[in-house]
Amino acid sequence: MEKQKTIASQASLSGTGIHTGNKVNMTFKPAQASSGVVFIRTDIHGAPRIQANVQSFLATKFSRRSSIGNNGVEVQTIEHLMSALSSLGIDNIDVEIDNNELPGLDGSAIKFVEALEKAGIVEQEQEKYIHVIKEPICIEDGASSITIVPSKEFKISYTLNYNHPLLETQFLEISVNAEYFKTEIAPARTFCLESEASELQNQGLGLGANYDNTLVVGRTGVIKNILRFKDEFVRHKILDLIGDLCLAGCPIRGHVIALKSGHSLNLKIAQKIYGQKIKVQGANTMERVLDINEIMKIIPHRVPFLFVDRVTHLEKGKRAVGVKNVTMNDYFFKGHFPGRPVMPGVIIVEAMAQVGGVMMLASEENKGKLAFFLSINNVKFRKPVIPGDQLILEVEAIKVKSKTGQVRGRALVDGKVVAEADFICALVNS
Repeated sequence: MEKQKTIASQASLSGTGIHTGNKVNMTFKPAQASSGVVFIRTDIHGAPRIQANVQSFLATKFSRRSSIGNNGVEVQTIEHLMSALSSLGIDNIDVEIDNNELPGLDGSAIKFVEALEKAGIVEQEQEKYIHVIKEPICIEDGASSITIVPSKEFKISYTLNYNHPLLETQFLEISVNAEYFKTEIAPARTFCLESEASELQNQGLGLGANYDNTLVVGRTGVIKNILRFKDEFVRHKILDLIGDLCLAGCPIRGHVIALKSGHSLNLKIAQKIYGQKIKVQGANTMERVLDINEIMKIIPHRVPFLFVDRVTHLEKGKRAVGVKNVTMNDYFFKGHFPGRPVMPGVIIVEAMAQVGGVMMLASEENKGKLAFFLSINNVKFRKPVIPGDQLILEVEAIKVKSKTGQVRGRALVDGKVVAEADFICALVNS
Protein backbone atom coordinates (compact mmCIF):
# COMPACT_ATOMS: atom_id res chain seq x y z
CA MET A 1 0.00 0.00 0.00
CA GLU A 2 1.28 3.48 -0.86
CA LYS A 3 1.41 6.19 1.79
CA GLN A 4 0.06 9.71 1.35
CA LYS A 5 2.60 12.48 0.78
CA THR A 6 3.02 16.17 1.50
CA ILE A 7 5.96 18.58 1.27
CA ALA A 8 8.61 18.84 3.95
CA SER A 9 8.92 22.64 4.06
CA GLN A 10 7.53 25.83 2.57
CA ALA A 11 8.28 27.09 -0.93
CA SER A 12 7.20 30.25 -2.74
CA LEU A 13 6.77 31.47 -6.31
CA SER A 14 5.70 34.79 -7.83
CA GLY A 15 4.62 35.85 -11.27
CA THR A 16 1.77 37.03 -13.48
CA GLY A 17 -1.45 35.24 -14.35
CA ILE A 18 -1.51 34.30 -18.04
CA HIS A 19 -5.19 35.18 -18.50
CA THR A 20 -5.83 37.98 -15.99
CA GLY A 21 -2.42 39.63 -16.11
CA ASN A 22 -2.60 39.99 -12.32
CA LYS A 23 0.58 39.96 -10.22
CA VAL A 24 0.47 37.08 -7.75
CA ASN A 25 2.52 35.52 -4.95
CA MET A 26 2.00 31.95 -3.83
CA THR A 27 3.36 29.82 -1.01
CA PHE A 28 3.23 26.05 -0.71
CA LYS A 29 2.87 24.68 2.83
CA PRO A 30 2.79 21.14 4.25
CA ALA A 31 -0.71 19.85 5.08
CA GLN A 32 -2.18 17.08 7.18
CA ALA A 33 -2.95 13.65 5.76
CA SER A 34 -6.30 13.31 3.96
CA SER A 35 -6.71 17.10 3.75
CA GLY A 36 -6.11 17.14 -0.02
CA VAL A 37 -5.02 20.09 -2.14
CA VAL A 38 -6.43 23.32 -0.68
CA PHE A 39 -6.07 26.82 -2.12
CA ILE A 40 -6.19 29.68 0.41
CA ARG A 41 -6.91 33.23 -0.77
CA THR A 42 -4.81 35.28 1.65
CA ASP A 43 -5.85 38.55 -0.01
CA ILE A 44 -9.48 38.10 1.10
CA HIS A 45 -10.74 38.63 4.65
CA GLY A 46 -10.92 35.36 6.53
CA ALA A 47 -8.52 33.67 4.07
CA PRO A 48 -11.22 31.45 2.51
CA ARG A 49 -10.17 27.90 1.61
CA ILE A 50 -11.11 26.16 -1.64
CA GLN A 51 -10.75 22.40 -1.98
CA ALA A 52 -9.29 21.42 -5.34
CA ASN A 53 -11.78 18.87 -6.64
CA VAL A 54 -14.60 18.59 -9.16
CA GLN A 55 -17.13 19.85 -6.61
CA SER A 56 -15.39 23.24 -6.64
CA PHE A 57 -14.85 23.33 -10.40
CA LEU A 58 -16.30 26.41 -12.12
CA ALA A 59 -17.50 24.65 -15.24
CA THR A 60 -18.87 27.53 -17.31
CA LYS A 61 -17.41 30.73 -15.88
CA PHE A 62 -13.92 30.46 -17.33
CA SER A 63 -12.83 29.07 -20.69
CA ARG A 64 -9.46 27.69 -21.84
CA ARG A 65 -8.30 26.96 -18.29
CA SER A 66 -9.36 25.00 -15.21
CA SER A 67 -10.60 27.12 -12.32
CA ILE A 68 -12.21 26.40 -8.96
CA GLY A 69 -14.15 28.44 -6.42
CA ASN A 70 -16.98 28.71 -3.94
CA ASN A 71 -19.03 31.49 -2.38
CA GLY A 72 -17.83 33.97 -5.02
CA VAL A 73 -14.14 33.29 -4.35
CA GLU A 74 -12.13 31.77 -7.19
CA VAL A 75 -8.68 30.53 -8.18
CA GLN A 76 -8.03 30.33 -11.91
CA THR A 77 -5.66 28.31 -14.11
CA ILE A 78 -4.70 25.59 -11.65
CA GLU A 79 -4.07 22.78 -14.14
CA HIS A 80 -0.27 23.12 -14.45
CA LEU A 81 0.25 23.02 -10.69
CA MET A 82 -2.25 20.17 -10.28
CA SER A 83 -0.38 18.22 -12.96
CA ALA A 84 2.91 18.69 -11.07
CA LEU A 85 1.33 17.64 -7.76
CA SER A 86 -0.26 14.56 -9.33
CA SER A 87 2.90 13.39 -11.06
CA LEU A 88 5.07 13.94 -7.97
CA GLY A 89 2.56 11.98 -5.88
CA ILE A 90 1.77 14.89 -3.53
CA ASP A 91 -1.68 14.31 -2.00
CA ASN A 92 -1.91 17.00 0.69
CA ILE A 93 -0.76 20.60 0.43
CA ASP A 94 -1.96 24.11 1.34
CA VAL A 95 -1.43 26.64 -1.46
CA GLU A 96 -1.62 30.25 -0.26
CA ILE A 97 -2.27 32.74 -3.06
CA ASP A 98 -2.82 36.52 -2.91
CA ASN A 99 -4.75 36.99 -6.17
CA ASN A 100 -7.26 35.16 -8.32
CA GLU A 101 -4.98 33.32 -10.76
CA LEU A 102 -1.88 31.20 -10.40
CA PRO A 103 1.30 32.60 -11.95
CA GLY A 104 1.81 31.49 -15.53
CA LEU A 105 5.61 31.40 -15.11
CA ASP A 106 7.05 30.06 -18.41
CA GLY A 107 3.74 28.54 -19.53
CA SER A 108 4.68 25.03 -18.42
CA ALA A 109 4.79 23.07 -15.14
CA ILE A 110 8.56 22.79 -14.75
CA LYS A 111 8.99 25.65 -12.25
CA PHE A 112 6.22 24.19 -10.08
CA VAL A 113 8.02 20.83 -10.12
CA GLU A 114 11.36 22.42 -9.20
CA ALA A 115 9.86 24.44 -6.34
CA LEU A 116 8.05 21.40 -4.92
CA GLU A 117 11.15 19.20 -5.19
CA LYS A 118 13.20 21.89 -3.44
CA ALA A 119 10.64 21.92 -0.60
CA GLY A 120 11.09 18.15 -0.28
CA ILE A 121 8.45 15.42 -0.46
CA VAL A 122 7.71 13.29 2.61
CA GLU A 123 5.51 10.30 3.32
CA GLN A 124 2.69 10.49 5.85
CA GLU A 125 1.34 7.72 8.02
CA GLN A 126 -2.04 7.37 6.33
CA GLU A 127 -2.52 5.15 3.29
CA LYS A 128 -3.24 6.64 -0.12
CA TYR A 129 -6.50 5.82 -1.91
CA ILE A 130 -5.85 4.93 -5.55
CA HIS A 131 -8.91 4.55 -7.75
CA VAL A 132 -8.52 1.44 -9.90
CA ILE A 133 -10.46 1.52 -13.18
CA LYS A 134 -12.23 -1.83 -13.39
CA GLU A 135 -14.56 -1.20 -16.33
CA PRO A 136 -14.13 1.12 -19.33
CA ILE A 137 -15.37 4.72 -18.98
CA CYS A 138 -16.04 6.76 -22.11
CA ILE A 139 -17.19 10.29 -22.83
CA GLU A 140 -17.54 12.03 -26.21
CA ASP A 141 -18.18 15.53 -27.51
CA GLY A 142 -18.29 15.76 -31.29
CA ALA A 143 -14.91 14.69 -32.65
CA SER A 144 -13.34 14.71 -29.18
CA SER A 145 -13.38 11.77 -26.78
CA ILE A 146 -11.76 10.25 -23.71
CA THR A 147 -11.84 6.56 -22.84
CA ILE A 148 -10.28 5.00 -19.74
CA VAL A 149 -9.72 1.27 -19.67
CA PRO A 150 -8.26 -1.00 -16.98
CA SER A 151 -4.47 -1.05 -16.68
CA LYS A 152 -1.88 -1.98 -14.07
CA GLU A 153 -0.42 1.55 -14.27
CA PHE A 154 -1.43 5.15 -15.01
CA LYS A 155 -0.96 5.53 -18.79
CA ILE A 156 -2.01 8.23 -21.21
CA SER A 157 -2.33 7.99 -24.99
CA TYR A 158 -3.17 11.36 -26.57
CA THR A 159 -3.91 12.23 -30.19
CA LEU A 160 -3.83 15.91 -31.16
CA ASN A 161 -5.22 17.12 -34.48
CA TYR A 162 -5.80 20.76 -35.44
CA ASN A 163 -6.71 22.20 -38.81
CA HIS A 164 -3.26 23.76 -39.09
CA PRO A 165 -0.13 22.67 -41.02
CA LEU A 166 2.03 22.72 -37.85
CA LEU A 167 -0.57 21.06 -35.65
CA GLU A 168 -1.54 18.12 -37.75
CA THR A 169 -1.81 14.76 -36.07
CA GLN A 170 0.59 14.30 -33.14
CA PHE A 171 0.41 11.17 -31.00
CA LEU A 172 2.19 10.29 -27.76
CA GLU A 173 1.75 7.46 -25.27
CA ILE A 174 3.38 7.65 -21.84
CA SER A 175 3.42 5.90 -18.48
CA VAL A 176 3.06 8.68 -15.92
CA ASN A 177 5.78 8.80 -13.26
CA ALA A 178 7.70 11.59 -11.56
CA GLU A 179 10.97 11.18 -13.46
CA TYR A 180 9.45 11.00 -16.95
CA PHE A 181 7.03 13.83 -16.18
CA LYS A 182 9.82 16.16 -15.06
CA THR A 183 11.98 15.68 -18.14
CA GLU A 184 9.47 14.98 -20.91
CA ILE A 185 6.12 16.58 -19.99
CA ALA A 186 6.57 19.34 -17.40
CA PRO A 187 8.66 21.63 -19.69
CA ALA A 188 5.97 21.62 -22.45
CA ARG A 189 4.39 25.07 -22.75
CA THR A 190 0.87 26.27 -23.43
CA PHE A 191 0.09 27.37 -26.97
CA CYS A 192 -2.44 29.14 -29.17
CA LEU A 193 -2.86 29.95 -32.84
CA GLU A 194 -1.80 33.38 -34.08
CA SER A 195 -5.20 33.67 -35.77
CA GLU A 196 -7.01 33.41 -32.42
CA ALA A 197 -4.64 35.42 -30.17
CA SER A 198 -6.21 38.85 -30.79
CA GLU A 199 -9.75 37.54 -30.35
CA LEU A 200 -8.79 35.85 -27.07
CA GLN A 201 -7.43 39.13 -25.69
CA ASN A 202 -10.57 40.94 -26.85
CA GLN A 203 -12.49 38.42 -24.70
CA GLY A 204 -10.33 39.31 -21.68
CA LEU A 205 -8.14 36.22 -21.99
CA GLY A 206 -4.37 35.97 -22.27
CA LEU A 207 -3.79 39.43 -20.77
CA GLY A 208 -0.58 38.17 -19.15
CA ALA A 209 0.52 36.09 -22.12
CA ASN A 210 3.63 36.88 -24.14
CA TYR A 211 5.90 35.12 -26.60
CA ASP A 212 7.99 33.73 -23.72
CA ASN A 213 5.20 31.98 -21.78
CA THR A 214 2.93 31.05 -24.70
CA LEU A 215 3.83 29.36 -27.95
CA VAL A 216 2.04 31.40 -30.61
CA VAL A 217 1.73 29.30 -33.76
CA GLY A 218 1.73 31.17 -37.08
CA ARG A 219 1.32 29.74 -40.58
CA THR A 220 5.04 29.11 -40.99
CA GLY A 221 6.16 28.35 -37.45
CA VAL A 222 6.27 29.38 -33.80
CA ILE A 223 6.62 33.14 -33.48
CA LYS A 224 9.64 34.57 -31.57
CA ASN A 225 10.35 31.28 -29.81
CA ILE A 226 11.86 27.81 -30.30
CA LEU A 227 10.19 24.48 -29.52
CA ARG A 228 11.61 22.49 -26.62
CA PHE A 229 10.29 19.29 -28.21
CA LYS A 230 9.29 18.58 -31.80
CA ASP A 231 5.90 17.44 -30.45
CA GLU A 232 5.67 19.99 -27.63
CA PHE A 233 1.99 20.65 -28.38
CA VAL A 234 0.76 17.12 -27.66
CA ARG A 235 3.01 16.97 -24.58
CA HIS A 236 1.32 20.08 -23.20
CA LYS A 237 -2.09 18.57 -23.87
CA ILE A 238 -1.04 15.58 -21.77
CA LEU A 239 0.20 17.94 -19.05
CA ASP A 240 -3.22 19.63 -18.92
CA LEU A 241 -5.03 16.28 -18.92
CA ILE A 242 -3.02 14.98 -15.95
CA GLY A 243 -3.82 18.15 -14.00
CA ASP A 244 -7.51 18.04 -14.79
CA LEU A 245 -7.81 14.35 -13.85
CA CYS A 246 -6.25 15.24 -10.49
CA LEU A 247 -9.49 17.07 -9.67
CA ALA A 248 -11.10 13.65 -9.24
CA GLY A 249 -9.48 13.91 -5.80
CA CYS A 250 -7.37 10.77 -6.05
CA PRO A 251 -4.71 9.15 -8.23
CA ILE A 252 -6.01 6.62 -10.71
CA ARG A 253 -4.75 3.36 -12.15
CA GLY A 254 -5.96 3.01 -15.72
CA HIS A 255 -5.11 3.72 -19.35
CA VAL A 256 -6.47 7.08 -20.54
CA ILE A 257 -7.00 7.27 -24.30
CA ALA A 258 -7.77 10.85 -25.38
CA LEU A 259 -8.60 12.23 -28.80
CA LYS A 260 -8.53 16.02 -29.21
CA SER A 261 -9.77 16.57 -25.64
CA GLY A 262 -9.61 19.87 -23.76
CA HIS A 263 -10.39 21.14 -20.28
CA SER A 264 -14.16 20.75 -20.59
CA LEU A 265 -14.04 17.09 -21.59
CA ASN A 266 -11.18 16.36 -19.18
CA LEU A 267 -13.24 17.62 -16.26
CA LYS A 268 -16.30 15.63 -17.32
CA ILE A 269 -14.33 12.39 -17.14
CA ALA A 270 -12.84 13.52 -13.81
CA GLN A 271 -16.41 13.93 -12.53
CA LYS A 272 -17.19 10.35 -13.55
CA ILE A 273 -14.11 9.10 -11.70
CA TYR A 274 -15.09 11.17 -8.65
CA GLY A 275 -18.57 9.63 -8.74
CA GLN A 276 -17.10 6.13 -8.83
CA LYS A 277 -14.75 6.99 -5.98
CA ILE A 278 -17.63 8.21 -3.80
CA LYS A 279 -19.52 4.96 -4.43
CA VAL A 280 -16.47 2.89 -3.46
CA GLN A 281 -15.89 4.93 -0.30
CA GLY A 282 -19.58 5.57 0.35
CA ALA A 283 -19.99 2.78 2.87
CA ASN A 284 -17.69 4.63 5.23
CA THR A 285 -18.43 8.24 4.23
CA MET A 286 -21.40 10.34 5.36
CA GLU A 287 -21.89 13.43 3.21
CA ARG A 288 -24.87 14.74 5.18
CA VAL A 289 -24.55 16.91 8.28
CA LEU A 290 -24.93 15.26 11.69
CA ASP A 291 -26.86 17.51 14.07
CA ILE A 292 -26.41 17.54 17.83
CA ASN A 293 -29.04 14.83 18.38
CA GLU A 294 -27.27 12.45 16.02
CA ILE A 295 -23.92 13.29 17.63
CA MET A 296 -25.35 12.33 21.04
CA LYS A 297 -26.29 8.91 19.65
CA ILE A 298 -22.60 8.25 18.95
CA ILE A 299 -20.76 9.80 21.91
CA PRO A 300 -22.03 10.00 25.53
CA HIS A 301 -21.28 13.70 26.20
CA ARG A 302 -24.12 16.02 27.14
CA VAL A 303 -24.57 19.74 27.82
CA PRO A 304 -22.76 21.52 29.38
CA PHE A 305 -19.86 19.27 28.41
CA LEU A 306 -20.77 18.69 24.77
CA PHE A 307 -18.61 20.98 22.65
CA VAL A 308 -19.66 19.99 19.10
CA ASP A 309 -22.73 21.58 17.47
CA ARG A 310 -22.64 19.53 14.27
CA VAL A 311 -20.42 17.30 12.16
CA THR A 312 -20.19 18.38 8.52
CA HIS A 313 -18.01 15.57 7.17
CA LEU A 314 -17.48 12.04 8.41
CA GLU A 315 -15.30 9.26 7.04
CA LYS A 316 -15.82 6.58 9.65
CA GLY A 317 -12.53 5.59 11.23
CA LYS A 318 -10.59 7.99 9.00
CA ARG A 319 -11.52 11.69 9.14
CA ALA A 320 -14.18 14.07 10.47
CA VAL A 321 -14.91 17.79 10.55
CA GLY A 322 -17.01 19.34 13.31
CA VAL A 323 -18.28 22.83 14.14
CA LYS A 324 -18.56 24.63 17.49
CA ASN A 325 -20.17 28.06 17.52
CA VAL A 326 -18.58 29.95 20.40
CA THR A 327 -21.01 32.30 22.22
CA MET A 328 -21.11 34.31 25.46
CA ASN A 329 -23.72 31.80 26.67
CA ASP A 330 -21.05 29.10 27.02
CA TYR A 331 -20.77 28.53 30.77
CA PHE A 332 -16.95 28.61 30.93
CA PHE A 333 -16.87 32.32 30.03
CA LYS A 334 -18.36 33.17 33.42
CA GLY A 335 -15.08 32.49 35.16
CA HIS A 336 -12.36 32.28 32.53
CA PHE A 337 -10.65 35.66 32.23
CA PRO A 338 -13.66 37.73 33.39
CA GLY A 339 -13.79 41.00 31.48
CA ARG A 340 -11.90 39.52 28.54
CA PRO A 341 -13.53 36.17 27.71
CA VAL A 342 -11.24 33.56 26.16
CA MET A 343 -12.18 29.96 25.45
CA PRO A 344 -10.03 27.65 27.64
CA GLY A 345 -7.42 25.79 25.65
CA VAL A 346 -8.21 22.50 27.35
CA ILE A 347 -11.81 22.78 26.16
CA ILE A 348 -10.63 23.35 22.57
CA VAL A 349 -8.63 20.12 22.89
CA GLU A 350 -11.67 18.38 24.38
CA ALA A 351 -13.79 19.61 21.46
CA MET A 352 -11.27 18.15 18.99
CA ALA A 353 -11.32 14.89 20.95
CA GLN A 354 -15.13 14.74 20.82
CA VAL A 355 -15.06 15.05 17.02
CA GLY A 356 -12.40 12.34 17.06
CA GLY A 357 -14.74 10.24 19.17
CA VAL A 358 -17.53 10.62 16.60
CA MET A 359 -15.08 9.64 13.84
CA MET A 360 -13.91 6.48 15.65
CA LEU A 361 -17.14 5.37 17.33
CA ALA A 362 -19.37 5.77 14.26
CA SER A 363 -17.81 2.70 12.62
CA GLU A 364 -19.57 -0.63 13.03
CA GLU A 365 -16.72 -2.32 14.88
CA ASN A 366 -16.59 0.44 17.54
CA LYS A 367 -20.31 1.16 17.84
CA GLY A 368 -21.39 1.31 21.50
CA LYS A 369 -17.85 1.80 22.83
CA LEU A 370 -16.47 4.74 24.82
CA ALA A 371 -13.26 6.68 24.09
CA PHE A 372 -11.06 7.67 27.04
CA PHE A 373 -7.87 9.78 26.88
CA LEU A 374 -4.60 7.86 27.29
CA SER A 375 -2.26 10.67 26.26
CA ILE A 376 -2.16 14.13 24.68
CA ASN A 377 0.93 15.27 22.77
CA ASN A 378 2.22 18.10 20.59
CA VAL A 379 -0.39 20.55 21.88
CA LYS A 380 -0.02 24.07 20.49
CA PHE A 381 -2.26 27.10 21.00
CA ARG A 382 -1.70 29.70 18.32
CA LYS A 383 -4.47 32.26 18.80
CA PRO A 384 -7.18 33.03 21.42
CA VAL A 385 -10.74 31.91 20.66
CA ILE A 386 -13.40 34.39 21.76
CA PRO A 387 -17.21 34.70 21.68
CA GLY A 388 -18.48 35.09 18.13
CA ASP A 389 -15.87 32.77 16.65
CA GLN A 390 -16.88 29.66 14.74
CA LEU A 391 -14.50 26.85 15.60
CA ILE A 392 -13.88 24.34 12.80
CA LEU A 393 -12.57 21.08 14.27
CA GLU A 394 -10.69 18.83 11.86
CA VAL A 395 -9.50 15.40 12.99
CA GLU A 396 -7.89 12.50 11.20
CA ALA A 397 -7.02 9.00 12.31
CA ILE A 398 -3.34 8.17 12.43
CA LYS A 399 -4.01 4.60 13.55
CA VAL A 400 -7.23 3.05 14.86
CA LYS A 401 -7.26 -0.47 16.29
CA SER A 402 -9.88 -2.43 18.20
CA LYS A 403 -8.72 -1.11 21.59
CA THR A 404 -6.94 2.18 20.86
CA GLY A 405 -7.19 5.12 18.53
CA GLN A 406 -4.40 7.55 17.64
CA VAL A 407 -5.81 10.83 16.33
CA ARG A 408 -4.44 14.16 15.07
CA GLY A 409 -6.61 17.25 15.38
CA ARG A 410 -6.56 20.93 14.61
CA ALA A 411 -8.97 23.76 15.30
CA LEU A 412 -9.43 26.69 12.93
CA VAL A 413 -11.15 30.08 13.00
CA ASP A 414 -11.58 31.93 9.69
CA GLY A 415 -9.31 29.40 7.99
CA LYS A 416 -6.41 29.94 10.41
CA VAL A 417 -5.20 27.30 12.85
CA VAL A 418 -5.82 28.32 16.47
CA ALA A 419 -4.88 25.03 18.15
CA GLU A 420 -3.62 21.55 17.32
CA ALA A 421 -2.89 18.35 19.21
CA ASP A 422 -2.26 14.63 18.88
CA PHE A 423 -4.02 12.28 21.26
CA ILE A 424 -4.43 8.59 21.95
CA CYS A 425 -7.67 7.16 23.26
CA ALA A 426 -8.59 3.82 24.77
CA LEU A 427 -11.67 2.30 23.15
CA VAL A 428 -13.58 0.31 25.77
CA ASN A 429 -16.95 -1.37 25.92
CA SER A 430 -19.55 0.80 27.57
